Amino acid sequence: MRWIYFFKIRYKEKRLIDLKKTLTDDKIELPDNFWFNIQKYKENLFKWNKIHNLTGAKSEEMVDEFIYDAVYPVSFLPKVDTLLDIGTGAGFPGMILAIALPDTKVTLVEPLMKRASFLQFVKADLGLTNVTVVKKRVEEMEHQIFDIITSRAVTDTKMLLKLSDGFRDENSQLLFYKGEKVYDEVEDMKHKIIQTQNRHYLLMKGDGK
Repeated sequence: MRWIYFFKIRYKEKRLIDLKKTLTDDKIELPDNFWFNIQKYKENLFKWNKIHNLTGAKSEEMVDEFIYDAVYPVSFLPKVDTLLDIGTGAGFPGMILAIALPDTKVTLVEPLMKRASFLQFVKADLGLTNVTVVKKRVEEMEHQIFDIITSRAVTDTKMLLKLSDGFRDENSQLLFYKGEKVYDEVEDMKHKIIQTQNRHYLLMKGDGK
């Protein structure tokens, strides 16, 4: 059965709208130090990006869009102990979720040295004790079960299910950040889709049921 949830997102209607105001207006609960840490994260990202080209998001407006996109699921995700982010890249969504969810142990899997080094630097600079950075392909990791597995713009859903096998069980949840093509990828799967103007958040149970 296909479930689709639609939300009117003011943020996407006006690119230059203030990120803090929008998240506040959306009543997304965030820790007291979220904005301090996000500002430090952005400063580090812009410095590193000039040299290492970590992400295509070059402007503050685009980075803010990526941050909003990453953190929005906090509005509907349950509180969990562990989270695995496959292919974190420059931090989206895993590092942003780690900043937003200080009580969740977040494992960021990123095989590229420059990106993994950046994530490790941010972890140290922000003092994020809930973050573990793994510089490997997820296929090379020792299997363990996580409460939630996330991924953004890595590969199609069937491959993500294959990559996450061994890291989930019937109690786990999968959250994949997708675009409109998600409907073609999950036609025969049980799922929920929470849709904003520019994002389709695909939610699936760990056992696929």
